[in-house]
Amino acid sequence: MKAGELCNREVVTATRETIIPEAARLMRDHHVGSLVIVEMHEGRMEPVGIVTDRDLVIEVIAEDVDFDTVTVGDIMSYALLKIAEQESVFDTAQRMRARGVRRVPVISETGELIGILALDDMLELLSEELSLLAKLTSREGEQEQKKRTPIRSKKTGLKPDRDGKLTK
Repeated sequence: MKAGELCNREVVTATRETIIPEAARLMRDHHVGSLVIVEMHEGRMEPVGIVTDRDLVIEVIAEDVDFDTVTVGDIMSYALLKIAEQESVFDTAQRMRARGVRRVPVISETGELIGILALDDMLELLSEELSLLAKLTSREGEQEQKKRTPIRSKKTGLKPDRDGKLTK
């Protein structure tokens, strides 16, 4: 599966100039833990950073900084890992693990923001796939039992019924 197929296309964004209280309100109102910071380039919205709820706590609240004097541009992560929409989810997971990030913006071939992919999205996909595999093993036994023709014993002339009891 490709990153562009799994990503959430409803991305909550902000600009570098967004002040911290507004960033916190956006996260609360949209029930998200991060904002993708974007800039417009030739009519395209391109991701340039990311700010998480953890960034707000560690960089602003814990440092007792005046909220109205700091913008998300001051605290955002600049070394942003961006994933092409055609990249596989497996490769994306490897890159996320190598960089120690839980969320990545997904971009088009032109660099435009098209979505965000979170570790939680990948875990949900994996759990669904594992559940299907678990069902396959039980289904295999059911199919085998239906296909098998009971064989009569040469000695007794009896054959097992569906419950395994010997009958004539």
